[in-house]
Amino acid sequence: MEVPGSSKKMIATQEEMVEARVPLPYRDQCAHLLIPLNKCRQSEFYLPWKCETERHAYEKCEYELVMERMLQMQKIREQEAKLKQSHHQGIPLVPKTANA
Repeated sequence: MEVPGSSKKMIATQEEMVEARVPLPYRDQCAHLLIPLNKCRQSEFYLPWKCETERHAYEKCEYELVMERMLQMQKIREQEAKLKQSHHQGIPLVPKTANA
């Protein structure tokens, strides 16, 4: 399954996420990394020094998604600025005089 506007594909299926009881806000393109991380956390009693490789992989994936969204938003803002600038060039607000 592919998410529109994202370079990452959904790897975890809805059934896998429901079975692993992944909360709805966390069902994104990194959910396939969150499922083993949560299993590791439960088996290791949530000790912070355990499951470091799984946590690092999940956090890196989330960071990449955030950076991708930021770049997309920057492109949208640049396009809107170009549109706004092109609209302002059409009709001048102050008419030019003959001597100017």
